[in-house]
Amino acid sequence: MFADSFFLTVFFTGVILNIAFSLTLMNIWFERKVSALMQDRLGANRAGLDLSLPRYLFFLRPFVFLFAKLGLFNTLFCDPVKAITKEDFKPSRMSALLHGLAPWTACFPIFLCFAFLPLGPKFSVGQATYNTQLISTDLDLLVVIALTTVAVYGTTLAGWVSGSKYAFLGALRASAQMLSYELILGLTLLATAIWYETANLYAIGEAQKNLWGIFVMPLGFLLMFVAGMAETKRGPFDLAESESELVAGYFTEYSGMKFLLFWFGEFAEIALLSFLLAICFLGGWDLPFVSLKGDVFGFLLGHLSLMVKVVFLCLIQIVIRWTLPRFRYDQLMKLCWKYLLPLAIINVLMVLGLKWLS
Repeated sequence: MFADSFFLTVFFTGVILNIAFSLTLMNIWFERKVSALMQDRLGANRAGLDLSLPRYLFFLRPFVFLFAKLGLFNTLFCDPVKAITKEDFKPSRMSALLHGLAPWTACFPIFLCFAFLPLGPKFSVGQATYNTQLISTDLDLLVVIALTTVAVYGTTLAGWVSGSKYAFLGALRASAQMLSYELILGLTLLATAIWYETANLYAIGEAQKNLWGIFVMPLGFLLMFVAGMAETKRGPFDLAESESELVAGYFTEYSGMKFLLFWFGEFAEIALLSFLLAICFLGGWDLPFVSLKGDVFGFLLGHLSLMVKVVFLCLIQIVIRWTLPRFRYDQLMKLCWKYLLPLAIINVLMVLGLKWLS
């Protein structure tokens, strides 16, 4: 655990949740404004412009105007309030319990994965040394894979319980897609665990001080990046919710806060994938030619380095989502089983060979 103190553990839990929610909201903002810039349109830029402030708060008006033009009021306030206050529509002749359980099953395990992610190097204050993982085990990679697998049940349950052919087809697509690409993720992370001789995420990050994983396993990085994007069900792999075919896929019959939970889960997956890529392949919190000391300043510098890599990877995923056209479903499955799976096996064999030679 982060510390023996209960209060420090509660505090660090709040820090991790804040980072997870902040990255999720940042991805939603990227989805709206970055796509607008790419398509030469304005995007969200109205909410907050007519916000009247008292005279003694005149110095805040430039910030309010900037936040409105950047679409931050829309993303951080207006959209959540709209979703929370909308009618919670439930289809007739279905289980209200299962209908409400599905979005939580799809969202909660993703946020739980953040408890296993290290946020930077260990640091010391006085005689005490603190680990930046809330939960640290010898099988971090396996636990994360297991928790993301649980999210498949949420999407499948949502499509099945909705009683809609569009939702059911979306659930079938989502379950087949996620289970198929989890195999690629599992093999890639297996190769990572073989090379570093551990499945602990903190140990993997620490082992890259001299050589980042991407230089040892470039094929593994590409495989995990592609398979991870397919796992998050975002474009060009958004076949589970393709609007032109299935209305909205497995969450067609969801509205209000339940719909928002599905969205939160998907965008949180983008942040989770970025964290795993940064820790396993991009050196984690390592800075080239900089030696991080084991104090608070060293932790903050390493944490900043890690977060810059995570945000950059999130942005790349959003840009790709708005750049490439959507695959056909047969192309999606063919890519996995005929191309990525053999490459993933080759990557494991290559890592085994390099490990044996070293």
